[in-house]
Amino acid sequence: MLKKFVLRNYKNFKDSIVIDFGNTAGYQFNLDCVTDGLISKMLIYGRNATGKTNLGEALMNIQSTLFSRRFLPRGMRTGNFLNADSDEVSASFSYTFQFGNDEVTYHYRRLSGEKLQDEELIVNGISVFECDHANRNYEDIDIGKLEIVGVETANPNIYLQALEEDSETEDSVEMRLPFLSWLINNTVTRRDSVLFRLSNYVRRMDIIRANRQMGFGTLYYQKFYEYLENPDHLSNLEEFLNEMGIECKLRMEELPDDQRELYFVHEKLVPFYENASSGTRVLFDLYRRFITRVVNSSFVYLDEFDAFYHYEMAENVVRFFKKNYPKSQIVMTTHNTNLMTNRLMRPDCLFILSQAGKLTSLCNATERELREGHNLEKMYISGEFEQYE
Repeated sequence: MLKKFVLRNYKNFKDSIVIDFGNTAGYQFNLDCVTDGLISKMLIYGRNATGKTNLGEALMNIQSTLFSRRFLPRGMRTGNFLNADSDEVSASFSYTFQFGNDEVTYHYRRLSGEKLQDEELIVNGISVFECDHANRNYEDIDIGKLEIVGVETANPNIYLQALEEDSETEDSVEMRLPFLSWLINNTVTRRDSVLFRLSNYVRRMDIIRANRQMGFGTLYYQKFYEYLENPDHLSNLEEFLNEMGIECKLRMEELPDDQRELYFVHEKLVPFYENASSGTRVLFDLYRRFITRVVNSSFVYLDEFDAFYHYEMAENVVRFFKKNYPKSQIVMTTHNTNLMTNRLMRPDCLFILSQAGKLTSLCNATERELREGHNLEKMYISGEFEQYE
């Protein structure tokens, strides 16, 4: 699981911002918010333009770095990458993972969304390799140390030779392949190696903006409608909507043109998408993407997941995540203060993102010792945590 993330000099985050999933406060309620000693369900509050979306894109940067630029979020391909007020020439990303008894940290710096400056991999406090791509310094690649990460066969000279060949092309800096990416995709590792576990975790990270698909209409969902032709799958969707407070019965029909249509069942069949409320459509799309993309996800960043929900429905969605995805780390951004309650979460899993780019848990945002009986929403509205906004 992801234990700690540190970001610096990326977009609106000029100074270092830290998400410490291991900084728990030992609360003995809502234990389903913590898994193996690390925060697995987190809510982040922040005023508009504090960078909640930027933070999610930054968290996902490791996936595009290690596997393919096609995963790079649009916000990292266009516009400003570095903080506009900083004199530093690169953005810094640092990820620390906990896999059983092993701690793995991967640091790297980027000159832009396409250009990698340097990288370092540390396992249990031991530096496995360092690469200075900007200055073409690869002297710290030691094949003997690669055994630490369970690499059984590796020839770094092949990687270095490929870099030399790329140096002859005009876009060589932009296309510089991270050494860790090369190790993951071009070497044989033991199944129990930390490299394999790191790769498996990062591949299964995902980011979802829950309100982006509202206008696509029924044609966009035809593939998912095929999935819903299975009576059990349709029943699960119906059960989910009912659990969220939307009492309904659903039916899937095949149309003469081989398209499919989802209906509400009343005295007559009512087309689902054209008649569902905006909140129901967003909820439907969130369910679709969880079922098709997130069932086996290791980490999910849900940006403004409840933008169109009644507060009770939003609470039900959070409970659904906690119940059905206990092993997944799910970070949700929201403006809904009704979710700021010990009935659902806990003070060490509720965070405020300030306009200055700092992230603070509620239990660290006050001199009071927050307990289960405290009304966190009332404290927030009355200005208890105002200095951290």
